Amino acid sequence: MADPEDLSEQLHAMRPTLLRLAQLQLRNAAWAEDAVSETMLAALESAGRFGQRSKLQTWVVGILKHKVLDQLRLRQRECLYEAPGDEDDTIETRVYAPDGHFREMPEDWNTPVESLQRVQFFEVLEACMEALPGQLGRVFLMREWLELDSDAICQELRITSTNLWQMLSRARLRLRQCLQVHWFGAETS
Repeated sequence: MADPEDLSEQLHAMRPTLLRLAQLQLRNAAWAEDAVSETMLAALESAGRFGQRSKLQTWVVGILKHKVLDQLRLRQRECLYEAPGDEDDTIETRVYAPDGHFREMPEDWNTPVESLQRVQFFEVLEACMEALPGQLGRVFLMREWLELDSDAICQELRITSTNLWQMLSRARLRLRQCLQVHWFGAETS
């Protein structure tokens, strides 16, 4: 990166996305803010090492993954989750208007590839992920977002591999059920 001001502007534009990703994993606004701030500082300090072999956002998200892990290790003995601040902030209130209709109508789902690229789908998916119970959500994000291997997750959370796979299975099932209800509009049995 030749221009530090340009890099700074690009990082500033990425900040909301980085913060949302950190909050999904850490479930604590202050910790997420710390991880994002450390990520941006690290990116600015090591800009010379960015060889543009990937997109800037990919590189920065990679840094964020490590900073989130640092926060998890640092806060290992502290309370893991904040109490919800607003009891009315649920999937239903974020996705649906008070009259029961979508706040923004989802577009038709033509093919799976096209639908996955739709912003509304990801908003519902994100809301479903946030609704996962604490430990299930954390395990799912550690595995799928942080891409940690099973041994690392088991060691970090002090659980057995059998328990890990059971939790991942439950998290995927709950995500499927949530998407079935809140995106596809069909009740699960």
